[in-house]
Amino acid sequence: MSQTIQYVINGFSLGSLYALFALGIALVFGIMGLINFAHGELIMAGGFALVVFQNPSAWLRVLLVVLVVIVLALAMERVAFRPVRRADPETMLVTSFAVSFLLQSLAILIFGGLPHSVRPLSSVSSESFTIGGVHIQYLDVFAVATTVVIVIGLGLFLSRTTIGVQMRAAAENFTTARLMGVKANTVIATAFALSGFLAAVACMFLVAQTGIVEPSIGLAPVLAAFIATIIGGLGSLPGAVLGGYLLCAITVALQVTLPLNLRPYRDAFVFAALIAILILRPQGLLVARSQYKRV
Repeated sequence: MSQTIQYVINGFSLGSLYALFALGIALVFGIMGLINFAHGELIMAGGFALVVFQNPSAWLRVLLVVLVVIVLALAMERVAFRPVRRADPETMLVTSFAVSFLLQSLAILIFGGLPHSVRPLSSVSSESFTIGGVHIQYLDVFAVATTVVIVIGLGLFLSRTTIGVQMRAAAENFTTARLMGVKANTVIATAFALSGFLAAVACMFLVAQTGIVEPSIGLAPVLAAFIATIIGGLGSLPGAVLGGYLLCAITVALQVTLPLNLRPYRDAFVFAALIAILILRPQGLLVARSQYKRV
């Protein structure tokens, strides 16, 4: 029983990261109709910011990482995506791949292709406590608690603030929202800034778990985020969170139950389970009311 509880706790911690990754993807898609595959490079940028800013205090490092990633997200929107906003969706998709490859190449030129070790933000992150024979890392508790706070805060932001209500209106029907006075540039820039914030937070937990940063560190997270967003329902923020936790639950359950000789094929079983879910519910678990049109 204690081992089962241990797996559940680990699953919630990993699922929290998946949820943060997926929220960043879903926010931008809900408003722009764009799957931003360059989101992984925002995570990478946060990781290398931790490499560069190793000497300041923990809180100052956190602030600097968040600032760097948000600025990069806003620059990405302004330079790369705003000029092609009225183009076909395929053009924006290709643009996201181009930005991804460009930022990865720049990271390799500046930092090299080898992994870099990172000084932990706090020594507490590596410590743990025991309850009933179950060892729980403080980092796992922080990850779950932070995700809960962010999801609640994001919900309040979207429902209680003016720009948040405008973002919800734009996600449902951007054309009508613009007729009502919603400024497209402001709303889209805010969505990118929020996605940058989510990427920075998730990056710090990811790096705290692995202890290293490399140019391809964002590849696996953005793939997990894309899958979780598809499962939860494209454009649905609650669906993105639900999809992230469901993806992690399936992965952990298969890791525990599969025989040893089949565990190397775990990801194949995961994708088979996801295909089955999409066959039963192709629109995703939760359906968004987005009626996006190019703006």
